[in-house]
Amino acid sequence: MSAMNAKSHVLVVDDESDIRELLGMTLARMGVESHGAATREEALALLAVNTYDLCLTDMRLPDGDGLTVLEYVAKHHPQTPVAVITAHGSTENAVAALKAGAFDYLAKPVSLEQLRALIRSALSLPPVPLHGQVPVAHQAGQGNEYPVDTADGVLMPDGSTGPVLMGSSPLMQQARRMIDKLARSQAPVHVTGESGSGKELAARLIHDKGSRQAAPFVPVNCGAIPENLMESEFFGYKKGAFTGAAADRDGFFQAASSGTLFLDEVADLPLPMQVKLLRAIQEKKVRKVGSTTEENVDVRIISATHRNLADEVKNGTFRQDLYYRLNVIELRMPSLREMREDIPPLAEMLLLRLAGGGDSAAPRLSADAVLALQKYGFPGNVRELENVLERALTLASSAEITGDDLQLTGAYAPGEDNAADLDTSSLSLPEKLESMERKAIMVALEKTRYNRTAAAKLLGVSFRALRYRMDRLGIKDELDQKR
Repeated sequence: MSAMNAKSHVLVVDDESDIRELLGMTLARMGVESHGAATREEALALLAVNTYDLCLTDMRLPDGDGLTVLEYVAKHHPQTPVAVITAHGSTENAVAALKAGAFDYLAKPVSLEQLRALIRSALSLPPVPLHGQVPVAHQAGQGNEYPVDTADGVLMPDGSTGPVLMGSSPLMQQARRMIDKLARSQAPVHVTGESGSGKELAARLIHDKGSRQAAPFVPVNCGAIPENLMESEFFGYKKGAFTGAAADRDGFFQAASSGTLFLDEVADLPLPMQVKLLRAIQEKKVRKVGSTTEENVDVRIISATHRNLADEVKNGTFRQDLYYRLNVIELRMPSLREMREDIPPLAEMLLLRLAGGGDSAAPRLSADAVLALQKYGFPGNVRELENVLERALTLASSAEITGDDLQLTGAYAPGEDNAADLDTSSLSLPEKLESMERKAIMVALEKTRYNRTAAAKLLGVSFRALRYRMDRLGIKDELDQKR
């Protein structure tokens, strides 16, 4: 480390001498050595001759701003994370720094507990992977030595499991590169993509590749929590806070301490809860239900939804300020039909897993089966592909799966002409829409063997939304009568 010993070293850049002294003392107590700089010029001079494990810089400097220090470090020392110090309540500066690539931020007055958590996190970052180390999902002729992907994880050749995004298409390679970059930051990430496209898998990878990998990854489906329980579920509660609160209990934020909180289907949060979540993210503090004091929380937020949050903001169902804080960096997961070249190898790997993996022989896909898979729209993406293959394994009468075994004919495929299945010419527009909605729901229910939770995921809606639509269309009563 350029003229330094084996200890960790941190560069502190702030024009206030008392702040530099406070940060330096805190670092010394943690066994970390530090250098101080009062100006941008001094900081760049030190960076020119030394390499640091972390740079802490104020956003406002006498001869410039912290973003120029950030840019210099990113260009000349890409291994070094940079955290910025902002004025209290300066949300715009913090978000601007995170968008520019800052590892994290601290607000003045600096909380020593938050400072120590940030330092520990930054100093535990894994090295930047070398170019070309990103795993490729499939190479011709290699077959079973590659891991097998599912919507929730992979079965590795040695029998272990872990999250890996499969696919060698340009869009998937781009997503993997973005994930590697995001793993070296603490910035809030919003993952977009259709249902079944691997949003939670991407969030897990960001967590596992980053400095929080040893801490919990806590996934939360925001659409599955009753509104009256949301605050206590997210922030916890004190004994006696309400009827049934027999003991203190931690919430999701406390459960994810030092780790990552993944908020799936965040668009389903009601507006009152959005306000509370915004404050928790901005202040990095939460208050348990029934408590009179706040507690610091060290949690990285990753959110996801299949809906367009910008549209939800325009419609007034999602707060603009919360959207601004969650969508600091966006990661888009491609749909399966955008990377059709990945479908054959991915299907082979899934079949191997479904057949038991290891030495078990997986059925082959016939030429017409491969063609049918590549032509199908896959509204449920990888999750649906797995369901289709699992059903085909049951139906196949030989070691080869044919196009007929897949049973894709007549199934809902976006972008294809389904007019023959939806003869609604004599209906009014509302009746046509209801007919199409009803058909889509029935197809999803049939494909998931009437598992309503799975059907909701396939349709890209929350369980509550599906239940409401089934009630409105009379589907629930119809199914109940058939039982």
